[in-house]
Amino acid sequence: MTGIATDLPGTGKMLEYRVAARRIDASVSLAVAKNAEIALDTTLDGRTDSFNPVELLLAAIAACMIKGIERVAPMLSFRLRGVEVRLHGVRQDTPPKLVSIDYELIIDTDETDHRLALLHTNVRKYGTVSNTVAAGAKLEGSIRRTANV
Repeated sequence: MTGIATDLPGTGKMLEYRVAARRIDASVSLAVAKNAEIALDTTLDGRTDSFNPVELLLAAIAACMIKGIERVAPMLSFRLRGVEVRLHGVRQDTPPKLVSIDYELIIDTDETDHRLALLHTNVRKYGTVSNTVAAGAKLEGSIRRTANV
């Protein structure tokens, strides 16, 4: 289970998530959830060996989409061999915020274009992180099959 289920009156089951983060030094912090750790780029100069906050958010969107595909593929009897998600975020400086995120879902499959579109619809409709982000920033994307090489 990815979260802790709680019952709230009138809402049914809710999941709760917990992450703790702490500063290690002026250039890196560490986030911990369950038995996992992620180094965070929290320096003003930037690090190449860890994700900065925006990259971490984009990775969370990608993970949400991949997890959504894993969830709905069996329900749709959708056959696939692989999934790749590519994301591009645009950030404005003042006030600082992400204004848009574009994504491309690349699916290694022999399914029809109609079924590929159905998969995309389901991923967009039921993604917790992607729906949360889409409420605050433009989130647009496409789905396509892997090019046969």
